[in-house]
Amino acid sequence: MFAELTSGGDEQNLRLVFAAHEVSIRGHHLRRIETVMQRMELSQLAKLPSNQRKLITEGQPVILEIVVTEVESQQKRVENTSEASR
Repeated sequence: MFAELTSGGDEQNLRLVFAAHEVSIRGHHLRRIETVMQRMELSQLAKLPSNQRKLITEGQPVILEIVVTEVESQQKRVENTSEASR
């Protein structure tokens, strides 16, 4: 597994790359999620509904969006783009 955490404004993006899938997570305070993923201690991950965000204490991770992409599909798109530009 590969993980990359980037910040853009007040939101963070966490990219997790597995053998067959890539998971992109957008939210706040995602460093904790990255850490538990690396330790293999996370059993479930879910987007928090907007009406429940007020219940989260300051500094706790908040997931706004999760996108899962097949690695093969992504590689095919890159190959098709490369072929089209030739």
